[in-house]
Amino acid sequence: MIRGQVFYGWWIVGAGFVLEALMGALLFHAYGAYVVLLRGEFGWSKTMFSAAFSMARAESGILGPIQGWLTDRFGPRTMIRIGMIVFGVGFILFSQIRSPFTFFVTFFLIALGSSLGGYLPIAVAIVAWFRRRRSLALSISSTGMPVGGLLTPVVALALTGFGWRWTAFLSGVLILVVGLPIARLVHHRPEPRGEWPDGEPPAPAGTATGDRRSASAAGVDFTPREAMRTPVLWYISLGHGSALLVVSAVTVHLIVHVTEGLGYSLQQATAVVALLTVMQAAGQLGGGWAGDRFSKRAIVVGCMVAHAAGLLLLASATAFSAVAAFAVLHGLAWGIRGPLMSAIRADYFGSASFGTITGISSMVVMFGMVGGPIIAGVLADRTGSYEMGFRILAGLAALGSIFFVLARRPSPPRRRH
Repeated sequence: MIRGQVFYGWWIVGAGFVLEALMGALLFHAYGAYVVLLRGEFGWSKTMFSAAFSMARAESGILGPIQGWLTDRFGPRTMIRIGMIVFGVGFILFSQIRSPFTFFVTFFLIALGSSLGGYLPIAVAIVAWFRRRRSLALSISSTGMPVGGLLTPVVALALTGFGWRWTAFLSGVLILVVGLPIARLVHHRPEPRGEWPDGEPPAPAGTATGDRRSASAAGVDFTPREAMRTPVLWYISLGHGSALLVVSAVTVHLIVHVTEGLGYSLQQATAVVALLTVMQAAGQLGGGWAGDRFSKRAIVVGCMVAHAAGLLLLASATAFSAVAAFAVLHGLAWGIRGPLMSAIRADYFGSASFGTITGISSMVVMFGMVGGPIIAGVLADRTGSYEMGFRILAGLAALGSIFFVLARRPSPPRRRH
């Protein structure tokens, strides 16, 4: 890299930031607001909306290994382009729904597009471009999701001002106009461009600098089969899924709980989402810095406990201050933990088959994304309150911290030469 020139990997991080922001603003954080308005217009149950969200997450997990292999094989840019087209068209079609069937079909397309063009292909590229500063790069890119969440009040104003149909249609157009050009910035690996990970050329063999770099950054690339044989892959997957029990339940039900259960307005509920996402962004940046310097595993164990404590606060909240305290605690835990999930997998298993290995892991992780909304939604419909469901999910998240305690770095695979 020429001295003074910005390392190209940071352009990829910036592209990932923009794509994550689109998904955070228009889908992930806005879904709860759509649920409130669709329930008002059609009268559909909380369970149905939970099932739709869970179906989308199940799709991501089931197709994860295929998506990971395709990303490793054809490159992140191709997958992002396909994903943005499906994502945008899905929103345009969503604006015309009239029945539960069309809701499920169009939401499936939206979720499929966000999965194909979202976190996995972005992470595959970043993992290949960064080693020493991997946690920081993943964290900055992922900060786009909470920054997008800061736009949730704007989306809520559009939903109430223009209606949810026009908001969905314009969201689809925006995704196509912004997402497709941004995808052109993403390159799979630095070597074909004449660059190196972190922008640092390999030091001559035998030098002290070279020894330090090889020890701290190079690592061993596991094949997918070799990774599957290690218990640690499944420990990480189970722990990740336990955390997502809380994340997914909050994503689907937080706004409904704050408005219908606690009696606050939609604007107040979206303000809670905004606070949560500010804390998430702060956590991601701080966690990315800390993850490159301290034990990622120990940091994640602490985050799991914070997830559980935050959800218990929300379950028993009787004042807005308790809801705000939940948003701070959960947002920090989510932000710090999220990018470290990919960083740990890359540190342990290398970058050569990172997409495929992450896709395999997603088959287990998806049960957290699927189970959280369903548990909370079904119990809320039956008991009239989210309290029991939130308490159960908090307990499961606390137990999930044990999996990260067990997730020690695997020994290099034994290979016949």
